[in-house]
Amino acid sequence: MTDSMRSRHHDIADDLRQQITAGSMQPGERLLSEAGLADRYKVSTVTLRRALAVLQGEGLVEKIHGKGNFVRRPHRKMLYVGGWGTLDPWTAAEPALRVTVRSTTVQAQANLTALLKVPAGSPIVETTCLSYRGESPHGLARIYMPRDLLPAGVLDDDSTCRDAVTRFAVLGPPPATFRETVCARPPTPDEASALRIGYASVVLSITRIATDSTGRVVEATFLTFPGDRVDAVFITHHGPDERQDPG
Repeated sequence: MTDSMRSRHHDIADDLRQQITAGSMQPGERLLSEAGLADRYKVSTVTLRRALAVLQGEGLVEKIHGKGNFVRRPHRKMLYVGGWGTLDPWTAAEPALRVTVRSTTVQAQANLTALLKVPAGSPIVETTCLSYRGESPHGLARIYMPRDLLPAGVLDDDSTCRDAVTRFAVLGPPPATFRETVCARPPTPDEASALRIGYASVVLSITRIATDSTGRVVEATFLTFPGDRVDAVFITHHGPDERQDPG
């Protein structure tokens, strides 16, 4: 029975995929309810949901809580500029892009103590940002700072700090150096849920460490973007001692 169910849900996914790619179902169009689709294909809702999960993992269908399943619209890509950790201002300022921001104080544990170079249990501020365009999440950022370095107003809904967070920018004074580690990987369960992507999807993961002129780590940021929704650009500038003297 398991093999039969597996085969059937793939058949359903194939049929719906063909309708979407052929244009019979348009981007943004709502699919029949899960009960309605299950009745159409003469299967249980469990089997039908497995078929939809296949299409969600492929990025063809998006499930919006409380509203249903929709044919996913093509995503407009955002630009991540390496070194500053910002989105390009034009995209970030786009009226259709909104960002939810939540800040809380936590105790440094495990990898955060190593990244921020603080003792275990030290108070640090965690700021979580989730950006949306319309109903679709575009990026997730988790920003960590030692509590004593936090700019005034971040926990008090200060608009200036929130404007910086909206662009995934460094919250404190401009740091002296950034170190960014970039990789492509599957999403964690929490990331897949927040970004509404399948576990088989690929995300662009960026870990950014900001250090001041004294060598103190002032911020550690974890950025996660669905691989089809962002382009990352890194620009290298030569120092003065590396430039040729024109004279």
